[in-house]
Amino acid sequence: MAYTTDSIDYSDAAIPDILKSPHILASNIDRSLSSTRSKMNVIEEEENLMKTNYVARILKNEPELLPITKSNWYKEIHWSQAIFLCIEPFIALYGISTTSIVWQTVAFALFWYSLTGLGITAGYHRLLAHRSYEACLGLRYALVTLAAGAFQGSALWWVKRHRAHHRYTDTDLDPYNAHKSIFHAHVGWLLFKPRRNLPLIDITDLAHDESVQWQHKNFIALAMSMTFFVPTLVCGLGWNDYRGGFFFASVLRLVMLHHSTFCVNSLAHYLGDMPFDDKHTPRDHFITALITGGEGYHNFHHEFPSDYRNALKWFQYDPTKWVIWIAMKCGLASNLKKFPDNEIQKGRYTMTVKALNEVRDSIAWPKDRTQLPIISFEEYQQMSNGDDGRQFVLIAGFVHDVTDFIDSHPGGRALLKGQVGKDATVPFHGGVHAHNNAAHNLLAMMRVAICEQGGEVECLKKQL
Repeated sequence: MAYTTDSIDYSDAAIPDILKSPHILASNIDRSLSSTRSKMNVIEEEENLMKTNYVARILKNEPELLPITKSNWYKEIHWSQAIFLCIEPFIALYGISTTSIVWQTVAFALFWYSLTGLGITAGYHRLLAHRSYEACLGLRYALVTLAAGAFQGSALWWVKRHRAHHRYTDTDLDPYNAHKSIFHAHVGWLLFKPRRNLPLIDITDLAHDESVQWQHKNFIALAMSMTFFVPTLVCGLGWNDYRGGFFFASVLRLVMLHHSTFCVNSLAHYLGDMPFDDKHTPRDHFITALITGGEGYHNFHHEFPSDYRNALKWFQYDPTKWVIWIAMKCGLASNLKKFPDNEIQKGRYTMTVKALNEVRDSIAWPKDRTQLPIISFEEYQQMSNGDDGRQFVLIAGFVHDVTDFIDSHPGGRALLKGQVGKDATVPFHGGVHAHNNAAHNLLAMMRVAICEQGGEVECLKKQL
């Protein structure tokens, strides 16, 4: 492809006289310098922003890995986690279809599901990730041991990612960013290698927690024992149901617990409402609460993460809250943190007002008084006696065009017709009938003018 340029004459003869003026040349130089300074200021502002904005700096300086495609997907799979998470449902299905149901095993499976689930909700989540309460050393050891039975990684691994989720919610630094897809938020982030390195997260408090360090060093042994060996042995030694103990109390329980926890990252960001804030995706819904063991009031949790409660009302499903409260009564827990109720109500109020404003913006409202012409009472009467057939009524200082409404007037055409050209304020406000709010709203839509000194306005006098 050939590019052509017009020949340009750079001689003085080619420069118009007006541009040869030194004043014009000086002003052009000033504008050029000013533009250069503006560009420099913009660059400096961007540099200063990068110094203080960690998220923007990381996203700019550390680009994510190449996207997953048909040609490289197998290289990007986190094979150990993917195999484990994909095989366990099929093992559970095989066990369900080939193993007799023993009621003691089913009861124990539910019991063990609840206990190991509490290890996650009361231990990993509210105690370690958010420090929403303090627990004695014995309770800390018990919770991290039970949490190992959920087979969701050590406390150090789990808490670091959960804190990243809260700090960088819905950004590319969020490990389970809900904006990427519900599949990614649910389990995709575990099946595939992360597209970015985990951002800076402070977990120095856990470095000094002996229960956390003990669990991290012994996690594989603890996880295998609490996930498979203990439930299998309890059912086998207790009522001779080793097979049921393995398939129901171990594998099926684990599948259910995994996806119960995963739903906090996925379903709780898609299903429900946002009563406290709508800046991010977390939502509140009772169905999510039932599925996740009480972690479903997620909008509240993200807005007030240091609160030991996940739900405020007594009837909202949050068993972990009550377990922590009972532990406090027994002297095992202390310093249960609650966000000030006044601030919680502010959040609810803000969202209520926002919702009302959205409703307001969808409604047609009467013209503002500043948009209406001001006429005299005589001009109003002349309008009412015009030859165009328009019908005007004066009420509370406003002239209303009731032409299209007069035949629909609930009190009859004659009653409204009798007020045309007059001040109907008193009859409208109780002299004949005390009209309701709907009538006031409908009347306001008929305003066409403001009447200067428009007769007696008794309703307005009462308001003064």
